[in-house]
Amino acid sequence: MTTLLLIRHGQSEANKLGIFAGHFDAPLLPLGIEQAKKTAAYIAENYKVDKVYASDLKRAYATGSSIADSCKAPITADCNLREIGAGKWEACSFAELIKLYASDYDVWLHDIGNARCTGGESVTELGERVLRALTSIAKANDGKTVAIATHATPIRAMQSFVHYASFKAMKHIPWVSNASVSVLSFDDGKWRFIAEGIDAHLGDIKSSLPANV
Repeated sequence: MTTLLLIRHGQSEANKLGIFAGHFDAPLLPLGIEQAKKTAAYIAENYKVDKVYASDLKRAYATGSSIADSCKAPITADCNLREIGAGKWEACSFAELIKLYASDYDVWLHDIGNARCTGGESVTELGERVLRALTSIAKANDGKTVAIATHATPIRAMQSFVHYASFKAMKHIPWVSNASVSVLSFDDGKWRFIAEGIDAHLGDIKSSLPANV
């Protein structure tokens, strides 16, 4: 069995500004750095991490680097762990999305599993990409515990896949908070969530996505 710790990155500049990041390479804010350090300490105290993998986007890689430092584990960047490719939505404010891409963004808000970013990836394409990446990582690290620093939509997609056997059921899954930890096992080809959205260790520095995302 492989244990995967799925960590959403700490608060980023895009989170604070209220923009849809996608592949837009927004860095962590000071609060996000503090969140990443607290989560790294929590993981180091509770798990023996053998390896860290991270999306190559700054906000996730910086979060993964904090974990790698605390756990004294190597880190590998993997572009397949990136957030959704948002096409024309990247770096747009949520207000702009409602105005400029009303129809497509309405699907995102109300039936996200069937959404496609205008000119970008569909949620199903994202889910399939992340599932392939995590399956490969899990098989390559059988019997080990690995930390995966990634983004909100990849984690939500995996939750939907594991709980509903479909990415299209994502509307039933809430967003996890910044720097939260979700524990996922892979055993003989089967996935199971052991815990989701652990964030009590963050105390009063927790942060989440707004309701209009």
